[in-house]
Amino acid sequence: MKINVIYWSGTGNTEAMANLIKVGAESAGASVMLKNVSEASLDDVSCDVLLLGCPSMGDEVLEEGEFEPFMASIEGSISGKKVALFGSYGWGDGQWMRDWDERMKNAGAILVAESLIVNEEPKGQECRDFGAKIAG
Repeated sequence: MKINVIYWSGTGNTEAMANLIKVGAESAGASVMLKNVSEASLDDVSCDVLLLGCPSMGDEVLEEGEFEPFMASIEGSISGKKVALFGSYGWGDGQWMRDWDERMKNAGAILVAESLIVNEEPKGQECRDFGAKIAG
């Protein structure tokens, strides 16, 4: 199984999540490509499962400088695609993730797992388990 993990991180928490998720997915036998969104392109949507990670920003929205434009660029290409979402937050109640889930469903994506959100720094095991579950 080929899993592509594309993320944006401001403080390093979402990047840490991405790395831990990669370890978990690889431990379950998946081939995992990890990319910062600044290096990602539409071609990176070609995989068995696409994992997207972005923290909550501002008034519980996706990061607007790099991640949001990337999302807009792939939104028309993810119908029928297996997708999972993850991210960290420091305030709020996770509304950005609920909105993102809904956005992906409206674009036709198949969400293969409940989105993973963590407050501040990630706990290693829950992120590794998330990766393993998706790869399993």
